[in-house]
Amino acid sequence: MQPVFFTPGPAALYPTVQGHYEEAFRLSIGSISHRSAQFRKIYQHADEQLRTLFNLPKQNNAILFTGSATEIWERIIMNTVEHECFHLVNGSFSRKFFDFAQELHKYAHAAHKPFGEGFDASDVDVPEYAELICATANETSSGVQMRSQEIHKLKKANKDKFLAVDMVSSAPYTNLDFNLVDTAFFSVQKAFGMPAGLGVWIANEAMLEKAERMKKHEGVIGTYHSLPSLWENYKKFETPETPNVMGIYVLGKVAEDFNRIGVDQIRKETDRKAKALYDFAKKSDRFEAFVENESHRSQTVVVLNCQEAAGTVIQKVKNASGMVVGAGYGKMKETQIRIANFPAVSSEQVEALIQTLNSI
Repeated sequence: MQPVFFTPGPAALYPTVQGHYEEAFRLSIGSISHRSAQFRKIYQHADEQLRTLFNLPKQNNAILFTGSATEIWERIIMNTVEHECFHLVNGSFSRKFFDFAQELHKYAHAAHKPFGEGFDASDVDVPEYAELICATANETSSGVQMRSQEIHKLKKANKDKFLAVDMVSSAPYTNLDFNLVDTAFFSVQKAFGMPAGLGVWIANEAMLEKAERMKKHEGVIGTYHSLPSLWENYKKFETPETPNVMGIYVLGKVAEDFNRIGVDQIRKETDRKAKALYDFAKKSDRFEAFVENESHRSQTVVVLNCQEAAGTVIQKVKNASGMVVGAGYGKMKETQIRIANFPAVSSEQVEALIQTLNSI
């Protein structure tokens, strides 16, 4: 019996993924040219399915592929920030995005919240000269979310600035209005339930225009994966270099699976499973929800404080049920567990995990 993974990334494989890879091997997808008509159809199919899933406007944005979401941090900063950017930092991954900006010699401002606390738009005072605002929809390290409506309010109050949203561990749960959000990104090894190795970058035309101006005046905004280079190839449903062709093929198929279910249904199911986990923690005398503010509690990565050593809990759960939960991040590794609540895990599996946690 294979283990059930509740780890927040790499996470459990979505149930259809193995079949999609088997079909990709049967069709020799791993050997086709990225300049072929067959690949262009694969890219176009992924584009169409992701547009439906995220309700993307038809004309003014592109869906681009990179090696990882981490790479996209760098691409966004290099292609849209001449001088100043502003970051909402409340965990390890939002901190790394901020660190990237500093390493790229940008004047990076940050608003900080303690680990486990979240942002509302009313908390945020954006510096006047910041060109880019960087928000995290779901901070994977701490289990904190920024609700979509708060992200939208942030943009409405700062219409002259680009807004980038890290939705790595919440897509497609996070319901963004892409008429407001300039760019968002994710990687496939979390909620899309795929092996790692593919980043997905949604960017709009305003960002492209800024990147082209910067390239003209500043010179270097990146090489083969600059926004203009990626976009120019995207217009033909191609990529600058040989990409993860099989990953793009399977991503299109998984997005199609999600669309068949309906993203609203996926979101409702995610909420139900999260409620069950948080209700369990509320009643338990051995676990408690780490994030105190309920409106800031992640629906896709549930973080619980443990009365006993987290490593002991993780091993007991695995021994009792074959289920694998994640450890806390960084300094919290010994005191917390993280439970991924992605589409790959069913309500029945979540209930089984809760029963196991109650019994160990």
